[in-house]
Amino acid sequence: MPKPPKICVLLFICLYILSHFILTHFKKNAEFVTDDIEDATVNKIALWLCTFTLSVAVCAVLLLPISILSNEVLLTFPHSYYMQWLNGSLIRGLWNLVFLFSNLSLVFLMPFAYFFTESEGFAGSKKGIMARVYETAVMLLLLSLLVLGIVWVASALIHHNTARESLYDLWEYYLPHLYSGISLFGVLLLLLCTPFGLSRMFSVTGSLLVKPRLLENLEETMNCTAFEEASLSRKLKSNTYCWISANTEAINNELLSVQSKRIALELRKKASPWQRNLGYPVAMLLLLALTAVSVLMVCFHVLELLFDESAMPRGMEDPHLGLASFSMFGSLGAAVQVVIILYLMVSSVVGFYSSPLFTGLLPRAQDTTLTQIIGNCVSLLILSSALPVFSRTLGITRFDLLGDFGRYNWLGSFHLVFLYNMLFAGLTSACLINTVTWALQRELIRAFGLHRLPLTVSRSTIPLKLLLANGLSKIH
Repeated sequence: MPKPPKICVLLFICLYILSHFILTHFKKNAEFVTDDIEDATVNKIALWLCTFTLSVAVCAVLLLPISILSNEVLLTFPHSYYMQWLNGSLIRGLWNLVFLFSNLSLVFLMPFAYFFTESEGFAGSKKGIMARVYETAVMLLLLSLLVLGIVWVASALIHHNTARESLYDLWEYYLPHLYSGISLFGVLLLLLCTPFGLSRMFSVTGSLLVKPRLLENLEETMNCTAFEEASLSRKLKSNTYCWISANTEAINNELLSVQSKRIALELRKKASPWQRNLGYPVAMLLLLALTAVSVLMVCFHVLELLFDESAMPRGMEDPHLGLASFSMFGSLGAAVQVVIILYLMVSSVVGFYSSPLFTGLLPRAQDTTLTQIIGNCVSLLILSSALPVFSRTLGITRFDLLGDFGRYNWLGSFHLVFLYNMLFAGLTSACLINTVTWALQRELIRAFGLHRLPLTVSRSTIPLKLLLANGLSKIH
């Protein structure tokens, strides 16, 4: 039987290979194929560190799903010889390794990668890789002293006596407090990004699928698009021949937009009736069901917090796998928990990149700079490392936190946990209602052809009889 460390190493190697392919797809090749061999080497080392960090982030996302599914597998096959390697020590070791590597990546590897790419060596020193390493080490040491000083001042303001007594107790006091603050920041970031991402998931999924033709003349729309594209092409050629470059870029951008619209219409025309009439509604209903179940689980957890102290998030030393299911609905409920946890993670990433503050970090295929890759890896690691605490705090699962994940100081505050659950339920419900109502209004306006009205005409003042008459005429 393979030993637990070997299984963890095998899992990490698979995730590292996957992360390497992902970053290779997005990286800007010009930064790695340059005449300066030293710069290319530095960029490759930084990319390796980013790959390590991204693999740790993916592993952090899979912590709860692996733990919940392992418990259900042991419940289903309690005496199976082939499942003896799947035990509590393996799961606990995996949680501890993820916690350790998350700290290592956030505190050391990612700052080192950033300073390493920006370094040039101290003035007057011999140029080379080692000169950059020395400068990066000094910068990292100064940053560490600054961060520890800030943590000590914050601890002194909150717990004056404890902070003074623990001035030299770095490992047992300051580092756990530092990571507890980082985790709290990640959980708060998830609180803001996830509700917004849950509402954005409908529009993102809709852009990837073929929508049904609701009162739409597709042939007429395609003809109008083709005429518009031909007109813009003639304008672009006229500007080129006449050496008029003032509006060439604007016309070119508009032409690209029309061409993408034409391609989308052609794909809709080629789509099968099953794709047009079944795929989109099923996907929207599935997203709506997952979002509704998530909100209902959080609301139920709010009631549990009021009457049951065991509903509070807490840590445990031994997971005791294979004794009882972590869901009252058995294996089916555990599978639903895994799906919702992964769905919330995807939604948080969508909401993160859709927010105005972080839109600039959105990676682009073969055009993402190394600095952007470092920023993306740090952001994804903060979100993913906070996902287990986020899921347990909201009551998505009853699997208690293992290792140092369950030792955060703020997890024992009832008022903070209760307020967090209420805010998530309220924000998600508000975003969902707003998205559904606006999407329905937009589709009805487009279906009835009211989007062609001039902007000076208020659509809210259109009589209901005219709206229904226009719709019936289109149906006939």
